[in-house]
Amino acid sequence: MLARQENTPQPNRRQFLKASALAGAGLVIGFHVPVRAGKAAATADGAFAPNAFVRIAPDNTVTVMIKHIEFGQGTFTGLSTIVAEELDADWDQVRAEHAPANAKLYNNLHWGPYQGTGGSTAVANSYDQLRQAGAAARAMLVEAAAKRWGVPAQEITVDKGVVAHAGSGKRARFGELAEEAAKLSPPAEVTLKDPKDFKLIGTRLPRKDSRSKTRGEAVYTIDMKLPGMVTALVARPPVFGGKARTVDAGAAKAIDGVLDVVQVPRGVAVVARDFWTAKKGRDALEIDWDLSAAETRRSDAIMAEYKKIADQPGTIARKEGDADTAFDDAAKVVEAAFDFPYLAHAPMEPLNCVARLGADSCEIWTGSQLPTVDQMTAAAISGLKPEQVKINTLLAGGSFGRRATPDADMVSEAVSVAKAINGRAPVRLLWTREDDIRGGRYRPMYHHRLKAGLDADGKVIAWTHRIIGQSIVKGTPFAGLIKNGIDKTSVEGADTLPYAIPNLTVDLTTTDVAVPVLWWRAVGSTHTAYSTETFIDELAQAAGKDPVAFRMEMLAEHPRHLGVLKLAAEKGDWGKPMPAGKGRGIAVHESFNSYVAEVAEVAVDESGEIKVERVVCAVDCGRPINPDVIKAQMEGGIGYGLGAILHEAITLDNGRVEQSNFDDYLPLRIDEMPKVEVHIVDSTEKPTGVGEPGVPPIGPAVANAVFAATGKRIRTLPMAQHDLRGA
Repeated sequence: MLARQENTPQPNRRQFLKASALAGAGLVIGFHVPVRAGKAAATADGAFAPNAFVRIAPDNTVTVMIKHIEFGQGTFTGLSTIVAEELDADWDQVRAEHAPANAKLYNNLHWGPYQGTGGSTAVANSYDQLRQAGAAARAMLVEAAAKRWGVPAQEITVDKGVVAHAGSGKRARFGELAEEAAKLSPPAEVTLKDPKDFKLIGTRLPRKDSRSKTRGEAVYTIDMKLPGMVTALVARPPVFGGKARTVDAGAAKAIDGVLDVVQVPRGVAVVARDFWTAKKGRDALEIDWDLSAAETRRSDAIMAEYKKIADQPGTIARKEGDADTAFDDAAKVVEAAFDFPYLAHAPMEPLNCVARLGADSCEIWTGSQLPTVDQMTAAAISGLKPEQVKINTLLAGGSFGRRATPDADMVSEAVSVAKAINGRAPVRLLWTREDDIRGGRYRPMYHHRLKAGLDADGKVIAWTHRIIGQSIVKGTPFAGLIKNGIDKTSVEGADTLPYAIPNLTVDLTTTDVAVPVLWWRAVGSTHTAYSTETFIDELAQAAGKDPVAFRMEMLAEHPRHLGVLKLAAEKGDWGKPMPAGKGRGIAVHESFNSYVAEVAEVAVDESGEIKVERVVCAVDCGRPINPDVIKAQMEGGIGYGLGAILHEAITLDNGRVEQSNFDDYLPLRIDEMPKVEVHIVDSTEKPTGVGEPGVPPIGPAVANAVFAATGKRIRTLPMAQHDLRGA
């Protein structure tokens, strides 16, 4: 069941959006170079719509259309800030709303012809685009005011949502100018602000989603109520790759409130008037599962096979110099192997989707992370055209990658059930947490082997890194990430190792296992950062050098790595003595073009329990848009990563997942959260992502701190399985 990866051509990438018109909604323009001229217009409710991203209503509200889902990471706030800055809007007048599914208008510029959220790309791919959108809207408001007042446009100023002409004393709010501005043509070119004149970017602003969430007004998919809506739960195979052979639904159908039992491609759905009735009905099903093609091994058996595979070289991901020959000249050789388990995403909000299917339309309500994939999938199942499928993206209670399934599992199940009952009622499909943890998608299991050679001066002269594990993108619309047999998501962070090592080889063997895998917060860097940064510490010890000084010697050509490393070490009291039983560790890693270094302070008590007491984080994510959001994402990433390295693992027993809920799949508990300090580098570089980069360094920082406290290296995760007593 194990095979190497095949190369797949990379999909076409679009760098800019093209202009387009939406019937009944006025002209909406996505920016490319140059911006195509054309009349702007008002939307159906009278709002001025100068482009695809800005709506200005007569009541003076400014609505920013957000092309990236808000599931807690701050896109409503961050993307609205960029527009409001160039528009010179007052922050209180700004609203945020999820954009509809339309890849032509709302394409993720870093991905190609897809609308979606992931890879910490929301701000990075929207920054220039939304600055142009805000500046264009501002220019049209100024032009409208200049025509109304008969004054030169260059004499008009805009501040906090007010357009003014000092010479005449005339003033107008945005809403008062909306109707006239809607009759103008968008400017072919706009002048963007000099960053020194920013008033909102780089400041602490109230989040746009905080009020509705704290007041219980925010609408999630679970809150959706449609007339006649029914609830569906799907019984899925207990083992990955299984199929239903026969189904006896008699007992289920006898339960009051069970309306139907239907087979769908992914299993057997019980349709009922409410959740509890659907669950009782599902529990009453008698299904004979065909497991002939299923994955029935234990997870430790799969790992044992990975270790055998690692005895042979894989496909080269990076090669510099000749590592094999360089080892002959090494004064000291160090080797280490690392094992990483499957991990569940386990978002707080269980997965869900609402689908209403008609003869010539399909409407979806869900926390859609990939609207394009969801729309195309729903169209294919329903037999409709993509434009006949409407995606309503709602707030979601977390994702960490789980909602970005290339096969749109939640949407496909909901639409399949709606189709199976002939569209007679809207369907609310729910996954219980047990459904997701036992039958969801996982961060792949991996085995790593590293070997390094040091010369007589303690410098690294040779490095080899072998990675064994499944591909996330093979067989998906994102298979273009595979180049020359290498799935970039498997080796990222290893093939981009920043340290100056003259002879370096990284290779990969991609395996085929029936366990479904998916990107997990920070993807490949979740395991590559741990293996490389703990191994670097081992090499520093072997060289008799301080871990920070050892890293600095090899990062001269990488100033941004060096910058966060120095900042974290300084703020984290590096070099200050620690009492017995306590240790301090450090790690630095770049992911998604952001640079993060973390210093962890841990205590290990007599029972061997690890307590992470303090984490100091330094982050360089380019120009900071919302410092408070950046800090929150670093804190959240540290907590999320800590839960994984300390406790979390998905294990299989004869192919069946042994974990089921938060009692045996343990995220970080509140009393385990350390004190976290976040220091943001003041940068003028383009902004990059912060949703994921805080995760990778925390594991190795803690592991290195545990070694400092106990003298023991942890190379197999989670840490809770190790006996550190008496260390």
